[in-house]
Amino acid sequence: METRILGGTGIPVSVLGFGAMNLGAWGGTGQAEADRLVGQALDAGVTLFDTADVYSSGESEQLLGKALGSRRDEVVLATKGRNSADGDPLTGGASRRWLYKAVENSLRRLGTDYIDLYQVHRPDWATDHGETLAALTDLQREGKIRSFGSSTYPAHAIVEAQWIARDRSLSRFTTEQVAYSIFDRSVEADVFPVAQKYRMGILVWSPLSNGWLAGAVTREQPDTHRSRLTGGFDLSTPESMRKLDVLDALREIADELSLSLAQLSLAFATSHPAVSTVLIGPRTEQHLQHNLKAATVTLDDSVLDRIDQLVTPGTDIAPTDRYPVHPPQITDPRLRRR
Repeated sequence: METRILGGTGIPVSVLGFGAMNLGAWGGTGQAEADRLVGQALDAGVTLFDTADVYSSGESEQLLGKALGSRRDEVVLATKGRNSADGDPLTGGASRRWLYKAVENSLRRLGTDYIDLYQVHRPDWATDHGETLAALTDLQREGKIRSFGSSTYPAHAIVEAQWIARDRSLSRFTTEQVAYSIFDRSVEADVFPVAQKYRMGILVWSPLSNGWLAGAVTREQPDTHRSRLTGGFDLSTPESMRKLDVLDALREIADELSLSLAQLSLAFATSHPAVSTVLIGPRTEQHLQHNLKAATVTLDDSVLDRIDQLVTPGTDIAPTDRYPVHPPQITDPRLRRR
């Protein structure tokens, strides 16, 4: 499988990475299934495995660690911390107090002595970047983490963190994990250029836009179960109607290339020069083998131009689908008016 360098870290990673969110209760995947999925991904040349402490309340980390077993040193092992799994106000956040505890918990669950890439799962507006970066720098110097990055940060927060790291002589965020797909392209306008300027590696999550680009929803067969879970598949909205129109055109392109809709969509995500690796999150061996075929697909400029005509670069079809990362001054009316 093709490998790319993860930003300025010098670490080579496979162009498709294994996203482990579906390992555990969230995806209905137990240890036996995790062993098979991880083993097949390893045999196919996948070298980056990404999880998080909140996935299935830590079960994903446990299953992934056991599935890797003696092959742990063959991979770039990434996890994330910041969110609280149980709602306790003393758990979660990007403070030194919590990050030290979160890293220790992840190391224990993963059954490893070190984490190759530790990511702050979401911005913590209550904690100064300097506090977070200082804690991560110390954890790096202690050998518990090798590199660290951010996830779903807006461009202005990425820039601020880079400047604070330089100003205070701290290690910096070297990666950013973003939601990116044919439907969700706003990061092309700001996050990608900033990441390239600072030589940050980009990890992509949700390249299939929550299943839309895997063909989970059609005009004839709306996925009502997923709609109840996410609220994103209400086909009566103008945004959903626009998605269905784009899907019709994308299926035509995929058929011409003898690809599935999912393979076309994954190949689109890997085609951007800012992207280091695209995470696939299989629940079944069939899903895994099908999506892995996208690693061999290269879309030429004419195909990418056709996709650009369907969805303007740097825009989202449905901005409300994007995970909110607004500071409290936006989300709390009291802070806007005091």
